[in-house]
Amino acid sequence: MGLPRIAAMIVLCCTSLVSCGSCGREPVAGDQTKADVSLRQVEVPSDPHTRELKARLDSYLAGEVEKLGIPGLTVSVVRDGSVVYTGAFGVRKLGDRSKLTPRHVFHFASVSKTFAATAIMQLVEDGKVNLDDRITKTLPYFRLADARSTEITIRQILNHTSGMPDVVDYQWDHPQFDEGAAERYVRSMASERLLSEPGSAWRYSNMAFDALADVIAKASGRSFEAYVRSKILEPLGMVDSSFIYPEIATALRTTGHVGKVARVSNVYPYNRRHAPSSTLNSNVIDMTSWMLANLNRGELNGRQILRATSYDLLWAPTTKAAGNAYVGLSWFIRDHAGHRTVYHAGGDTGFRAYVLLAPDDGIGIALASNWEETPRETLVEKTLDMLLASDGRRPRIEAAR
Repeated sequence: MGLPRIAAMIVLCCTSLVSCGSCGREPVAGDQTKADVSLRQVEVPSDPHTRELKARLDSYLAGEVEKLGIPGLTVSVVRDGSVVYTGAFGVRKLGDRSKLTPRHVFHFASVSKTFAATAIMQLVEDGKVNLDDRITKTLPYFRLADARSTEITIRQILNHTSGMPDVVDYQWDHPQFDEGAAERYVRSMASERLLSEPGSAWRYSNMAFDALADVIAKASGRSFEAYVRSKILEPLGMVDSSFIYPEIATALRTTGHVGKVARVSNVYPYNRRHAPSSTLNSNVIDMTSWMLANLNRGELNGRQILRATSYDLLWAPTTKAAGNAYVGLSWFIRDHAGHRTVYHAGGDTGFRAYVLLAPDDGIGIALASNWEETPRETLVEKTLDMLLASDGRRPRIEAAR
């Protein structure tokens, strides 16, 4: 069976220990279920090297939380097919004493895009869409106030070369909750103008990704959120995660914070019309399953959410992005101290998140914070540096590539 698969089985077995109250998937707003956050944990190896690494990470992350005034921070790390670290620091909300655990759920913002891209690739594998299809093939009604908009392809949306503008107002203070929100939002784009010719330049666009909700709905015959739940979240055992915020058990929710000196935000960033770009709610325990599956090129515990060859597209640099990064299909790619990394950051009102994979090193790091000033990239890259520095002091176990 091999170590990565055995480790994945351990993770899924451990993550199944969840109180029944948080397992329900019906979108009941204001669910008051009291989930026991102490039950669902992952088993972390207790060898001396891992204990030393845990102590170093605890010391570093706790120190940064205190120094920077971060209200809450959670981090998980996987390496060579195993979960080697989960940590939680601070509180769910300033003003109460409810301490964080790794199971508490955060808004993961643009990390959502990697799930949307996976859903599209599943549909490509099933022959229901093609990456070079024009979006109008699936959505004949799609139009912007520019005749060139009919040339936009699914690939161009996934690598941010569609030429579409970004969202100006997410309307977090006026969220929509119904299934029709996706199509209504795409239809509302008819007044928008292209910023560049499709395929000619890189420009990050949440709006373009939001159009994928109705592409996935029309191609699959179910809503974007229902599709992702049945085809990605459930197969990977991500039982606390949802793209529909009202499904998150109240006892697992966190509150966002804004301002240079953190204060409680008066809105939670949820609006169903922005699901593919922004509305993933998850925790770092569930994210260990997501990272393990991706590092193992689509497979976890015998469940294959993508063919291994799909990663040759997802993680292949297609165009230059900001800074020294390139973009594949939703995932960004760059070199870190001679190590290939693929990653996606997330940031919306009150929250910051980051998921980084170092596929050639078998490493994955997930971070979630309930403060929009959290230096997510710095914290993740420092964590990666600590992991890479520790490699020479531990027995090497090759993970599946």
